[in-house]
Amino acid sequence: MELSTEPIREEQKFITSLYARLDDLRDRAEAAVGAALGTTGTGSAQSRLERDIMVAEQSGLLAAFNAGETGLCFGRLVFRDGADHHIGRIGLREDDPRRTPLVVDWRAEVARPFYLATGHEPMGLSRRRHITTKGREVVSLHDEVLDLADRSRSGHEGRDADEVLLAALDAARTGRMHDIVQTIQAEQDAIIRSPHRGVLVVEGGPGTGKTAVALHRAAYLLYAHREQLARRAVLIVGPNPAFLGYIGNVLPSLGETGVLLATPGELYPGVRATGTDTPRAAAVKGDVRMAAALAGAVRDRQQVPGRDAPLVVPHEDGDLVIDRDMALEARHRARETALPHNLARPSFVFRILDALAEQLADRIGADPYGGPNFLGPDDIALLAKGVAANPDVHAAVDGLWPELTPEDFLADYLADPTHLPEEDAAAIRRDGGAWTPGDVALLDEAAELLGHDDSAARAAQEAERQRQVQYAQGVLDVSFASRTYEFEDKEELDEDASEVLSAHDIIDAERFAERHEEADHRTAAERAAADRTWAFGHIIVDEAQELSAMQWRLLMRRSPTRSMTLVGDPAQTGDPAGVGSWEAILAPYVEDRWQHVRLGVNYRTPAEIMAVAAAVRREDDPAFEPPGSVRSTGVEPWDRTTADPVGATAEAVLAEARAEGRLAVIAPAELLPALAAALPDASHGEQPDLSRPVVLLDPRQAKGLEFDTVLVVDPDGIRAGAPHGTNDLYVALTRATQRLGIVRRA
Repeated sequence: MELSTEPIREEQKFITSLYARLDDLRDRAEAAVGAALGTTGTGSAQSRLERDIMVAEQSGLLAAFNAGETGLCFGRLVFRDGADHHIGRIGLREDDPRRTPLVVDWRAEVARPFYLATGHEPMGLSRRRHITTKGREVVSLHDEVLDLADRSRSGHEGRDADEVLLAALDAARTGRMHDIVQTIQAEQDAIIRSPHRGVLVVEGGPGTGKTAVALHRAAYLLYAHREQLARRAVLIVGPNPAFLGYIGNVLPSLGETGVLLATPGELYPGVRATGTDTPRAAAVKGDVRMAAALAGAVRDRQQVPGRDAPLVVPHEDGDLVIDRDMALEARHRARETALPHNLARPSFVFRILDALAEQLADRIGADPYGGPNFLGPDDIALLAKGVAANPDVHAAVDGLWPELTPEDFLADYLADPTHLPEEDAAAIRRDGGAWTPGDVALLDEAAELLGHDDSAARAAQEAERQRQVQYAQGVLDVSFASRTYEFEDKEELDEDASEVLSAHDIIDAERFAERHEEADHRTAAERAAADRTWAFGHIIVDEAQELSAMQWRLLMRRSPTRSMTLVGDPAQTGDPAGVGSWEAILAPYVEDRWQHVRLGVNYRTPAEIMAVAAAVRREDDPAFEPPGSVRSTGVEPWDRTTADPVGATAEAVLAEARAEGRLAVIAPAELLPALAAALPDASHGEQPDLSRPVVLLDPRQAKGLEFDTVLVVDPDGIRAGAPHGTNDLYVALTRATQRLGIVRRA
């Protein structure tokens, strides 16, 4: 029920004091960061480390305080036992000895009744209050009386909560996703707070809040398992750059910044996939059979000479010969190690070098009368060193078992694909060009097959460490020598009797060197982005049905504990390589050990629009049932057929410009250039500005996004333009929250 001005005045007084506390905490954090950054950085390594840690901690607090600026407090719980808690997006406490809570973080257990309590299950509540603010001003309150014994019950316990939800759903879009922390529903809350271990699949049709639930789940997990997940980081994978831009503000608005957001094309460090595959090429590259094809191609690079064509290596003591049997034996032993190609290479090289050294020793030291070899072990070792230093030997060995990088190997492979049927090889064959998202999973697979021999880097690091230790020992030696001069005025110099401790008394050279090592102060998310082998604490995949089998292989390597949340809708699968079925995705990795939940309420799409979209899906699947819409706008979608779809769309955009909010034009990719020319003020491209009033998108770019008004242009072209064209059209038709128009080509 709407409350009188007195309760509003009371809540306004509390909100004002709450923001005063927030401002005070923010000022302290800013001052601490400023003071630390103002230091010269010329102090000890310990002081620099302490400074960097403090800056990181205070910067994290600043991010949380800034997140609380909008909608800091949005609810109040009054319990029957007299307890009273305000609920907000971050938790704040009084600056008193008891650290009295001022506002409780929405993720805390005590806040759960705000989302779950009902008149039948009040969870100890007497009243639940929804507080709506604009900036720092309280603009409205809605109370729900949940205590059956409370005579002031209105009898309409659910209505006001629904009004708060519907007001949020009807609000004009801004081009950025907002958090739903004020309006989380019971079924969503149960998913958000599910245990973080294991694989949780969240399926739901358009508008069911899958993405919002996934993002709030990330925020909850970071709150509930802060120490573990902050150290290992959380990865959120989205379908395209436009989508990541759309959701980018949600977690910061909840005070969480330690999360890595990436598309499947950004999951290989150092590679940015800007190329585009044909649908056929994408399907081939995404097929799990590519793993075996690449493995076969790697084995092909482990060669041996022909039976009648041994390798002859010039040497000052006579030519050396690498024949087939020698190379076969070395290759067999190297493969027996079961190590990746580059890591197994030293085994191959050493066996070839040993065999050549024996060959040379037999030639030089052989007794012509059949006696033992004249060369002793030291002589043979000297010969082996000479063989190992011979550049011609190295060139011959490199030709048989080369050291490979994933990038060079895959580029060579795509120029001449092998171990595939010819029609598949022809689909992916290319000579050069930009990497595509489908290539990223292949690069990762190649990196696994090749391995990385970092022995040289480790040797260099160890050499540098030893140099630092030697330098530290020199410093300590100087310190030790200097103590004589410190006490030269004594009548007797007794070094052991000195009561003054020097550096060499309390630290050795190893520890002294460690103190001066530069620490890596990057966040876990920053380090994870640069490390292909990083194991994330939790992975969330949005539009999970779009990923190929090869992309799942990549992601599962990033999650050895299989701690994952997958959200999506098989009915919206658009990628030619998309696996689609949850069973097909997960069976190779966790068999049937995964949990499946379904969201069945459509909060975004009005019933009138959903009816049109569902009719499209039923053309392919007569039994299809869409999620039920919670609201109806009374505005029916319009449908127009014209010989000039571009011109008709431009006119429709002008007509719709009077309406509040954002408008999206969704059309086949080949129509976008003409539409961009007709709509010069519209944003378009790989990562369009979704905050602009008008945006041009193809159906794949529109995944996961929502707009107040949507114009779908040439739906038949969308349907015919991709292997899963009906699904793409279904996606396009369900992006609108208020109005839908369809422009057909005559």
